[in-house]
Amino acid sequence: MTMKHRMLLAVTVSAGLVAGPLLAQAPPAPQDVPPPIVPAQDAPIVTPPASAPKSDAKKAVKKPAKPAPKKEPAKPEVTKAANPEPAVAISKNVNVRGQANINSEVVTHLKRGELVTILEEITLKSPKADEPAKWAKIALPSGTPLWVSALFVDKNTKTVTANKLRLRSGPGENYSTVGMIDKGTVLKELETKGDWIKVESPAGSYAFVAAHLLSKNPADVGPAMARANPPPPVATPAVATPPPPPPTTTVVETQPPVTAPVDTVVTPAPVATPPPVTPTPLPAILTAPPAAPTAPVVETEPPADEPLPKRIVTREGVVRGSASIQSPSYYVLKSLDNNRTINYLHSPTTNIIVKEYLYQRVIVTGEELLDERWPNVPVIDIETIQTVP
Repeated sequence: MTMKHRMLLAVTVSAGLVAGPLLAQAPPAPQDVPPPIVPAQDAPIVTPPASAPKSDAKKAVKKPAKPAPKKEPAKPEVTKAANPEPAVAISKNVNVRGQANINSEVVTHLKRGELVTILEEITLKSPKADEPAKWAKIALPSGTPLWVSALFVDKNTKTVTANKLRLRSGPGENYSTVGMIDKGTVLKELETKGDWIKVESPAGSYAFVAAHLLSKNPADVGPAMARANPPPPVATPAVATPPPPPPTTTVVETQPPVTAPVDTVVTPAPVATPPPVTPTPLPAILTAPPAAPTAPVVETEPPADEPLPKRIVTREGVVRGSASIQSPSYYVLKSLDNNRTINYLHSPTTNIIVKEYLYQRVIVTGEELLDERWPNVPVIDIETIQTVP
């Protein structure tokens, strides 16, 4: 056994000495390359599918941007009057609107000098261009037609059946709410249109007017209140006339006829003449002293809304286009000195085409009016226009 071991050891050492130089000449195999895989003879050769090259850099995924929060419109500042205040319309044909907004629908109109009651004063924080910033909430004049839904009104008694029913400025839910009425209120029907009924405005209905078209000055309110509440007429006392005296009758005494026998001759006795009857004077009738003359009571009617005289003016300037599409006219008259707008040009009653005078120096004559939405720039209804060289 020892000899076998020794021989095996010698063979191993000699083999190592021979293989050492050979291994030193061969290039070392790279450690990071795996050995080739030899498929088995009975295994099918599977070719892997070609895959798309992967990009080293990951594509950035854009997240959808969050929508910006909507800015809520600034709430108007409301000032409630301690007590309802009287006011007077100071312009002709004042618009009464369903909301404190220049684009709101018109409910009715006020005449110059008409008396109204202000319930609240409203100030808009962000008014639009050419829009009044201050508004007045007024009680609607009696008799103003409004609309309610017929679904909540009894057909026979015209009584409200809902607990609360909205009053609207027109026949539809898209019209403004101008009041609320309670259950059991009896309405005065004026007209029916589909599912809507036109009624006379009850107490508690309201609307809105631009504040600059109303005046709370006592000098204006006093005459208007006097016209709205005229004093009762003074009755003239009746003068008592005494009754007429009773008629007097004169009594005439007659003697009975005298009958005599047939065979006797009767000598008629002389007839005594009665003494003249002196009429008894009638008692004096007491007559009432004549009443003092009273001045006749003349009931004066309130002065009618007389139309104001026309204001005819003559202006000179340059015709230009209007900067605002909401202005009362597409053309304006600019000053020759400072290029400021003098008037809006309008020709509703004449056949004058203002566009033909654009950028020309002209002299315009016509009636000057004031639009409630543009109180600083008046409008001229053109009667004549001529160019100036």
